[in-house]
Amino acid sequence: MADRTDFLSRLLELLAERGIRYCVLGGQGVNAYAEPVVSLDLDIVIAVDQLPKAEQSLGQKFSIQRFPHSVNVSAAGSDLRVQIQTDPRYEPFLLRASVREVLGLRLPVASLEDVLQGKIWAAQDPARRASKRQKDLADIARLLEAYPHLRERIPSDILARLV
Repeated sequence: MADRTDFLSRLLELLAERGIRYCVLGGQGVNAYAEPVVSLDLDIVIAVDQLPKAEQSLGQKFSIQRFPHSVNVSAAGSDLRVQIQTDPRYEPFLLRASVREVLGLRLPVASLEDVLQGKIWAAQDPARRASKRQKDLADIARLLEAYPHLRERIPSDILARLV
């Protein structure tokens, strides 16, 4: 991934300096538990009460785009895109997060079960692009290959699409 601006380090440093609680989820969360695949996205959730502070602080240093359920953060010169999930369903993931390796860094990552739940929600979201839902299914399949006992957590409509 091309990042001539040290975007990720600067973003993480800003969150740490401001005491903003976050954890990784999404595809990079899956990468923390299963065989990694290349992704230019880093999905995180930030504590709801700290989101306005985070958005204001990040907006001073990076490009921000607000969407109905996310805030996207980027920097010129970096291919990495950070997507902050604003859906309140993700906030409890912070409580169960633990430090794992992501993109060569030790970061707080949602628990295995929470990463899976996030992927299930994404795969079932009819408003999500079909190509994104296919990637979500592939991520669920990667988790099931590494952790077969999770199969009982997968809704039947998703299991049928994994065949």
